[in-house]
Amino acid sequence: MSLENKVALITGAGRGIGKAIALDFAAAGVDIVFTNRNKALGDATRAEVEALGRQCLAVQADVADPEQVEALVKQGLERFPGIDILVNNAGITKDGLIMRMSAEDWRQVLAVNLDGMFYVTRAVIRTMVRQRWGRIINLTSVVGFTGNPGQVNYSSSKSAVIGFTKSLARELGSRNITCNAVAPGFIDTDMTRGLNEEQRQAIVGQVPLGRIGQAEEVASAVRFLAGDDAAYITGTVLHVNGGMY
Repeated sequence: MSLENKVALITGAGRGIGKAIALDFAAAGVDIVFTNRNKALGDATRAEVEALGRQCLAVQADVADPEQVEALVKQGLERFPGIDILVNNAGITKDGLIMRMSAEDWRQVLAVNLDGMFYVTRAVIRTMVRQRWGRIINLTSVVGFTGNPGQVNYSSSKSAVIGFTKSLARELGSRNITCNAVAPGFIDTDMTRGLNEEQRQAIVGQVPLGRIGQAEEVASAVRFLAGDDAAYITGTVLHVNGGMY
């Protein structure tokens, strides 16, 4: 398999899409380093990865803190010979109409979703450049393209991920490092499970395939972009949204 014995660093893999990516990679023969801020969730993900026969390092780290990010990457490189794949998945929401949105809610979302991606990518790129091989996959969102009422902070951060991805692809292509993004639509995670039935049906009504997506379907897209079959794809966005955009 094209990913056998590679090492992936995934941010925010204690649950949801990040956890699905970690397990999908592990099933494909990838060893995992991942971050999560909840130790119990992180321990559970690590146990499931190890049950698939792969090595796993779980690190509690806040990606919005550059010092913690540097420590994270240092621990990863002490455990493994290199980091081949980076998945910038960690993200938060602090929803609210702009007239009522606090400056702190704006800053926190941008700090995690955008600044965190910058800090982690900058730290990981060094080893990828030395290896002259790497795959970077950033998680954006359908609302980075469509917008969404009450999410000007989140939508702005996810739109910025797209520009980051395209610029980085041009910057690193000569080093045999690709950089792409995956844009999920509405996916069955803790976030969408908090919606009531009326809200869920309103979302499903926007999706031509008539259902909310599964985290494993996003993970499959990420694995494709990390593998040899996507070696000539860089600077692009792969939409996983059931046709809603």
